[in-house]
Amino acid sequence: MKEDIKKIKFNNVQKPNFQFDLVELNELLTRDLDHDLTQIHRVEFYHIFLITEGTGSHTIDFSEYSYQKATLLTLKKGQLHCFNSNTKANGYLLLFTENFLLSHFNKIEVSKSIQLFNNLLSMPKIVLDHKDFNDILSLIERIKSEYFDTYDEFSVGIIRSALHMIITKLFRIKTRDNQKLLQRKYFNEFIEFQKLVEENYTKTKKVIDYANMMNCSTKTLNNICHNIIGKSAKVVIDELIITQIKRFLISTSLSVKEIAYNVGFDEPSNLYKYFKKYTYMSPESFRKNN
Repeated sequence: MKEDIKKIKFNNVQKPNFQFDLVELNELLTRDLDHDLTQIHRVEFYHIFLITEGTGSHTIDFSEYSYQKATLLTLKKGQLHCFNSNTKANGYLLLFTENFLLSHFNKIEVSKSIQLFNNLLSMPKIVLDHKDFNDILSLIERIKSEYFDTYDEFSVGIIRSALHMIITKLFRIKTRDNQKLLQRKYFNEFIEFQKLVEENYTKTKKVIDYANMMNCSTKTLNNICHNIIGKSAKVVIDELIITQIKRFLISTSLSVKEIAYNVGFDEPSNLYKYFKKYTYMSPESFRKNN
């Protein structure tokens, strides 16, 4: 299936074999690229985006997030996003691939890192207080020094450690004012369920099928979802599928009929009813508005 929206793969021009990059926002926006950053595109790597001055907004998966100094955005691979043309800001982007995490973090650290970008568990926008902003900015500046000025045989380890500290601090910030998700019962089971839905939503949308995959009852699966995010298993399935349909509508020129078959509906009319039930608009209206 051909995508009409540009898919951006990780490309470190300065250090081609390094699956991590640090870029200043105003420098990125003036680069001569093969795609327009102000047009929706799909990324195949992770972003941590810290604003250090100015204001603007950024679109991530159909939602616009305004920002100013001390705003931080997280963006996971596979999401659609764009830099909006109203940007009058500067800041830093930490860019890295999943392979970078797997190569330099242990299993528990990788799990925490990926969950930081999980939009079912938290919003992609964080407004930092003065201390958190200075702490994270200091770590980014340490990375910048190692990355651009020193960069010897010890630099990768130092960059890895600083990135790990940033991710851990962000995880603390995202959880300290809410429930501490990692300590909650059923957290790992919820992540397993989410992964199963993302891998199998074209085959089944039934709660009982996912319960069977997890060797548990539908009651237990609903308890898992309610315990972690306060929603039923059916709502979680529907939210993930609606997001996928939106991505097809925005990132491809496929007809609604073709999208229906790609998402696993037997009849296009069923996709119409399903999409309108949850978004209160038709697929064509959503595509036109976006």
